[in-house]
Amino acid sequence: MLSLEDEVKQLIIDALQLEDMTPADIDADAPLFVEGLGLDSIDALELGVALQKRYGIQLSADSEETRKHFASVNALVALIASHQQ
Repeated sequence: MLSLEDEVKQLIIDALQLEDMTPADIDADAPLFVEGLGLDSIDALELGVALQKRYGIQLSADSEETRKHFASVNALVALIASHQQ
């Protein structure tokens, strides 16, 4: 069974169709936007939809809190873990 971290990495790869990447290629502490994976706002929307479908998590696109959750894979893992309790 995948760890939640690897599950989130795979979700990112699947949602954003990053076919040339594996979960091992994604640094869990690296920023998802700007440097790191270099995602953009469209990617954020697609990732938000994928998180909603998979984990039932509603995120507000304009929220400062949402930006913190999208900071890194580890931040997303913490968000999902807090919703699963």
